[in-house]
Amino acid sequence: MAKQKTTNEEPLEKQLWKTADKLRKNIDAAEYKHIVLGLIFLKYISDAFEEKFQQLTLDVEQGAAPEDKDEYKADNVFFVPQNARWSFLRSNAKLPDIGKVVDDAMDAIEKENPKELQGVLPKVYARQNLDPTSLGELIDLVSNIALGDAKARSADVLGHVFEYFLGEFALAEGKKGGQFYTPRSVVELLVEMLEPYKGRVFDPCCGSGGMFVHSEKFVTEHQGKVNDISIYGQESNQTTWRLCKMNLAIRGIDSSQVKWNNEGSFLNDAHKDLKADFIIANPPFNVSDWGGDLLRNDGRWQYGVPPTGNANFAWMQHFIYHLSPTGQAGVVLAKGALTSKTSGEGDIRKLLVEAGLIDCIVNLPAKLFLNTQIPAALWFMSRNRRGGGGFRDRSHEILFIDARNLGHLINRRTRELSQEDIDKIAGTYHNWRNPDGKYEDVAGFCAAAPISKVAALDYVLTPGRYVGLPDEEDDFNFAERFAALKAELEAQLQEEAQLNAIIAANLSKIKV
Repeated sequence: MAKQKTTNEEPLEKQLWKTADKLRKNIDAAEYKHIVLGLIFLKYISDAFEEKFQQLTLDVEQGAAPEDKDEYKADNVFFVPQNARWSFLRSNAKLPDIGKVVDDAMDAIEKENPKELQGVLPKVYARQNLDPTSLGELIDLVSNIALGDAKARSADVLGHVFEYFLGEFALAEGKKGGQFYTPRSVVELLVEMLEPYKGRVFDPCCGSGGMFVHSEKFVTEHQGKVNDISIYGQESNQTTWRLCKMNLAIRGIDSSQVKWNNEGSFLNDAHKDLKADFIIANPPFNVSDWGGDLLRNDGRWQYGVPPTGNANFAWMQHFIYHLSPTGQAGVVLAKGALTSKTSGEGDIRKLLVEAGLIDCIVNLPAKLFLNTQIPAALWFMSRNRRGGGGFRDRSHEILFIDARNLGHLINRRTRELSQEDIDKIAGTYHNWRNPDGKYEDVAGFCAAAPISKVAALDYVLTPGRYVGLPDEEDDFNFAERFAALKAELEAQLQEEAQLNAIIAANLSKIKV
């Protein structure tokens, strides 16, 4: 996150969040999210347009036309009509019908840029539960973001604010927020481990686009060329897809191949022929209503037909199906997928291991995800583990990392990984797979296990089984837990007996 300092040393985005949140009043976070993020997006495209407009105005004598839409398209800048420019909105911010003015602005921008923005922008500003005075104050607040900066810095600051607000709204929404937002530290870890420098990056359950944003950041931070990667995505929730399109547009990332349909990736694969170089994804955990009964004979199930009651291994095989011959994948799955043998899942996992696809498993700390308390793990897979892509031959072993003890609490319910944690995990993986890496097993943290050992442990992939610490399941003291439950039940029965005695005593006093 950009640390834009102000006079009181508090980051700009944090100050903005506090102020914006105070204006929320009777609007819940889920709805208010679109109000605020829509305005930030509008400010971004207006800033970019205004800078180009001023440049063209100075070049009129050389034949430039400030109101010619093609002048803007040539520089990948959205054309903004007069009634949608930020200066116009700000000058009308105190009007009682400012909500309609903003809705009209959103509509006008979509009409001028239908290819990129048709059906994307929120038109929620004229609703009765949004106080015009508060909306005007919000416009004044957003006006102060990157005011007067050049487009490059403005886009960077606005992008950071947009990303920060996505995270804060996800925290505010709790479980529902986790449906559109993967925690930043988890995304950063996936991207740092995979290192997507060049090629096609695919996320078939892309949410608000964090995987794409951080892939682009990774390339730029390592002096690569952003145009060397292209992104492909799919999202079944239209509201979340809109957030994704705005999130990418504010970064200048081409989102033309980020598709929406309400059937989802299983029933209506929007990129059927895509073979990706990198797949980075966080699919919903343990989904039961994924349409599996309609896909019993689907060609994607090369390692076994996944159960209709759980989509975990359907997602896994969907990812593998879309990997190029040298492709790599880093995905989040519920920890249960490491051990489950229900409905043939153990057989599928065994075949994935025997096919040489599983490269690394990372056991994650608890409380990282906003929408679930289900323990999670990262799976890294590769189509070419025999020494391709500049890596050494890892085809006869799998790296296991147990990171359960890493991370720190940011509030009572939520944990995140620090940069040091991310560097430790990613560095271990890179040292293991790189030809010149100095990898060593670390008891209790990491171990490179031969496939023969994995087979001996019945293809269970829980890192605790390999790194030298007992598994969570192995730590379970049945006798102790049974005694505790028995005592709890006896206490409840005693309370019920006392309550029944009181009720009976009072009933006996009632005279008929």
